[in-house]
Amino acid sequence: MSSVADSTRGAQSAPFFSKEATVAPPGFSRWMVPPAALAVHLCIGQAYAFSVFNAPLTKVIGITQSAADDWSLTTLGWIFSIAIVFLGLSAAFAGKWLERVGPRRTMFTAACCFGGGFLVSALGVYLHQIVLLYLGYGVIGGIGLGLGYVSPVSTLIRWFPDRRGMATGLAIMGFGGGAMIAAPLSVMLMKHFASETSVGVAQTFVVLGIAYFISMTIGAIAIRVPAPNWKPAGWTPPVVAKKLVSSQHVHIDQALKTPQFYLIWLVLFLNVTAGIGILGQASVMIQESFKDTVSAAAAAGFVGLLSLFNMGGRFVWASASDWVGRKNTYFIFFVLGAVLYYAVPQFAQSGNIVLFVLAYCLILSMYGGGFSTVPAYLADMFGTAFVGGIHGRLLTAWAAAGVAGPVLVNYVRAYQVAHGVAKADAYTMTVQIMASLLVIGFICNLLVRRVDAKHHMSETQLAAGK
Repeated sequence: MSSVADSTRGAQSAPFFSKEATVAPPGFSRWMVPPAALAVHLCIGQAYAFSVFNAPLTKVIGITQSAADDWSLTTLGWIFSIAIVFLGLSAAFAGKWLERVGPRRTMFTAACCFGGGFLVSALGVYLHQIVLLYLGYGVIGGIGLGLGYVSPVSTLIRWFPDRRGMATGLAIMGFGGGAMIAAPLSVMLMKHFASETSVGVAQTFVVLGIAYFISMTIGAIAIRVPAPNWKPAGWTPPVVAKKLVSSQHVHIDQALKTPQFYLIWLVLFLNVTAGIGILGQASVMIQESFKDTVSAAAAAGFVGLLSLFNMGGRFVWASASDWVGRKNTYFIFFVLGAVLYYAVPQFAQSGNIVLFVLAYCLILSMYGGGFSTVPAYLADMFGTAFVGGIHGRLLTAWAAAGVAGPVLVNYVRAYQVAHGVAKADAYTMTVQIMASLLVIGFICNLLVRRVDAKHHMSETQLAAGK
């Protein structure tokens, strides 16, 4: 009780954005924390909807059609790529800072970067300077994406030691669902601001930048961390001997010296690689697999359905991992995913569109579930003291998969078509490769064991935070 009282007194006298000021007072409901995390993740999830700006940005000068000096789609494509690169870099390299300063300052910094990135990009559209869009949304906004993605996760894990998967699933589900809000909102705003002299993108960027800054700042203000040694009422830590859950903590730098970190890195990389390439080609894939049967509009509906399963899977699979265990959940991903990938070409050849769609919906649910389950997996292995920073470094697997997945799908398909394979059959080799990657992922997951005790922090190191 004395440590709780000391923490409360310290929080009252500490600067507002300090880690100490975020310590929750006695009686604080932990269910107030997931909405604060969602306030951030629903905003940064807009990244998945950035493509709605591509076509209008090619007509900034021509307005109704592209002019000679307008930007090309290839030029604009670098905006999103740069943002994802800086998401990974900021998440990986800001881990120690996040653990030192706490979630409130990190989330507020994310709000400034993400919202400010839109404002810089708006200036870039107004001045027609592509460098400002690269700097604004790409670099500054990308840093906001990375900090905003990892900062609430470790906090949720500490508040929900009994339901780690469910807690992280709630937040990361918001990242998957943010695009479903951002896409129609952005289209509506561009239509509202469009005129004879403007496509409405610059004004839309300003509105979104301000709105996202406000929402993310509200989340930063509302976030709280539990007092030292806090536990949910009636909960006792699991028996380590029976579960792959550690009661010890591993420092962020020491985690990089363990085989477990690299095995889980490969687990995430292989799971994401197997899903992200398909997600990017879903519309074309279903139309080519069911030629003259699936229209462009129906294909768009298929993409939307995949997005729903991607979002829902983040919550459902992560919550299920609380019951079946993180390692077992990934076993399901790899076994079921490999079986479905091998079966998909058969569904296409037999003309069974229902099973084809259902298979890919399940695959994309496990793709999303991989993102939301891995933070809890890391907390089980390395403890919660530095899980935010460790998670940030692990997200480099996402950046690598973001390159590997689309390259595999696009280039293998192009090779097949160039050598006379019908477009409807060109994805057969691709999905077989994806299934093989999942088999390798199964082996990597199988090799995961408890972290050796030599890597654990002592009580003195833990108290000093180093």
